[in-house]
Amino acid sequence: MVMIVGTVALLLGVQGVDGQALTPAPPPTASAPDTASAAPVSDHVPPEPPATALAPMSARETMRMMQMNDGAALGMLLVDQLEWRSGDGLSGPAWNAQGWYGTDYNKLWFKTEGERFGSDTDDGRLELLWDRIFSRWWSWQAGVRRDFGDGPSRDWLAFGVQGLAPYWFNVEATVYVGDAGRTAARLQAEYELLFTQRLILQPELEVNAYGKDDPQRLIGAGFSNLQLALRLRYEIRRELAPYIGVVWERSLGGTAEIVSAAGKNPSVLQVVAGVRFWF
Repeated sequence: MVMIVGTVALLLGVQGVDGQALTPAPPPTASAPDTASAAPVSDHVPPEPPATALAPMSARETMRMMQMNDGAALGMLLVDQLEWRSGDGLSGPAWNAQGWYGTDYNKLWFKTEGERFGSDTDDGRLELLWDRIFSRWWSWQAGVRRDFGDGPSRDWLAFGVQGLAPYWFNVEATVYVGDAGRTAARLQAEYELLFTQRLILQPELEVNAYGKDDPQRLIGAGFSNLQLALRLRYEIRRELAPYIGVVWERSLGGTAEIVSAAGKNPSVLQVVAGVRFWF
């Protein structure tokens, strides 16, 4: 009898004593786990505490402390070419080296190059320059130059720029002013083509021009000579790299006439072998 009355009450929506409809109780559900008490899983290992604690400092002092130290003086010597040249009846050693000492903004720079055939220096150059950076890739240079070798020595004041041109060409452009109204200009450009991280092909171009004749040094006014070189080096390590290559030098204009009149060949092609190193 009780079961029948309960079933009828559910079907007819019988109200309870307080006037509310009787509804079935919801089915029991599984209780959710207590995530608050579960410890997170992490592989992080905290670093060791600092050995020396920093004293409290202002934001300005913190920025000053974290700045790079670009005021330190550093130096480098690069012997870019120390080689033996042979060809067209001429053979002998040649060199091209440069070095610097100073900060990122101001350096004392020297450069030297030359070649010897037989027991005499055929042509040599030495420069001592002050180098001042004026952009990210370029710097001004000013100083003195001395030419020595075949003929009397000549002294010059030097003014120029050097840096990294677009497409990674290393460029040097310098003008010179000498005594007796002499003037000169020199442009040099080179590029490094990496076949691998150790095997590198280095083409090089050099052009020289002079404002007046200097027959004692076999120089004519105008563009005096053009030099093209191609060297392939293998870096045993970054500081040491043997190489082989070819060098072609051609006298131009009035210089070619003076060189020919002196019994020399205005065009010389030579094979070279040498070593490049720096420290």
